[in-house]
Amino acid sequence: MKPLQAFVAISAALLLGSCEQASDRPTLVIQRFFGECGAVYGTSIDVAKAETECGIITTILNRFVAENPDINVKINVVAWPGYPQLAAQIAAGDPPDLVTMHQSVISDYQARGLLSPMADLLADAQVNPESFTLAGQRGAIKRGQYYALPWDTIGRLWHINTRLMDQAGLMADGKPILPNSPTQLLEHARRFKAATGKPYLIQAQVAAPDYLVANLYTYLMAQDAVIFPDNRHIRLNTPEARAVVQLYRTLNAEKLTTVAQDFPGATASFVNGEGGVFPTGTWMIGPYDEAAKQPTARLGGYAVVPFPRLWGKSAAFVDGHAWVVPKDNRPESERKAIARFLGFVAKYNGDWVRTGHLPAFGAVLDAPTFKTQPHRSDIAAMAATGQQLPDFVERQSAIQGLIGEELEAAVTGIKPIDVALMDAERRVNELLAQLP
Repeated sequence: MKPLQAFVAISAALLLGSCEQASDRPTLVIQRFFGECGAVYGTSIDVAKAETECGIITTILNRFVAENPDINVKINVVAWPGYPQLAAQIAAGDPPDLVTMHQSVISDYQARGLLSPMADLLADAQVNPESFTLAGQRGAIKRGQYYALPWDTIGRLWHINTRLMDQAGLMADGKPILPNSPTQLLEHARRFKAATGKPYLIQAQVAAPDYLVANLYTYLMAQDAVIFPDNRHIRLNTPEARAVVQLYRTLNAEKLTTVAQDFPGATASFVNGEGGVFPTGTWMIGPYDEAAKQPTARLGGYAVVPFPRLWGKSAAFVDGHAWVVPKDNRPESERKAIARFLGFVAKYNGDWVRTGHLPAFGAVLDAPTFKTQPHRSDIAAMAATGQQLPDFVERQSAIQGLIGEELEAAVTGIKPIDVALMDAERRVNELLAQLP
């Protein structure tokens, strides 16, 4: 063989060999929301030093890439919540391999056969589903099977200004005195306003339908009310629902709560010390705790607890984030890569919950590293009491919007409570009737 021919032959063989090696690497497409923060965390792999949802998830994924060079990892960061893009990808026959998804949304995809069951993948990842918290299990199981690796539990809590509570005589042994009935809540609220001149509750009741709906769901669940008797009907025009809505209507009518505020306005009111209790999400623990520590803080002292038991038993309407696997025909190498990622990310659940969310794993919930974080022991019970809607309920976000509009009309006095609840029932049932 002539030297030039030999060079060409050798070069071709090397090129072919490198192509074969590249093709042997499985490709893993991971799609997530939680924001973009590459400018700060683009190259960081130190998970313990990361902060915020975006920072922690970015660093975890960076570390997975660094520790798994035999996998070709592609990361798609989508604008929250990312479902329109996911639907388009599925329709085009090119879904990602792993996706962050709210647990309340999983039923929409599972019901249409668009997600892969996870039991075998979890087993290969050496993740035992029995290690999940009760709330985590409820969020990941759909129609009797696991369709997700639960990643956290999120829900609403009572964030409390303890300085104002003390001024109203509603503190004991350094802790807020919580009402244990609707009547007692009104008594506390009237006492608080008389003592402080401020509303007992701060509420986001404008352009925030999820707020009022979460209150209603929580206290219906506390009474074991059947909200959805089947996958085509909702039941809202009931004595239990009327009593819950009447409580919030009375709070509005007596100006025991803020009115006409959206979420940013309500947040500003709480941070500025303009009320006693702001029922909002787990994700606000860190910001409010930090705000209360500032030398010039108007918030004063700060405490946080699950919703008080006003009816029935302790309950909390919750949601959560999860990792799901869209259904696709994948080679075994990609399936193994997915399982490896699930096992990897599960090990960092303790880092993830620095965001304020509750962990999806019981071991993390019980760990000193979790319990010693600010206020975590005060809210840990929600990992057991947290409940979601039945797993057959689809279009939960749209349903929430419809109910929220009617509840806003009811608590502000625009509509009679019975009429608003009947209209909510009708509108939701019409929506459910259109599902395939």
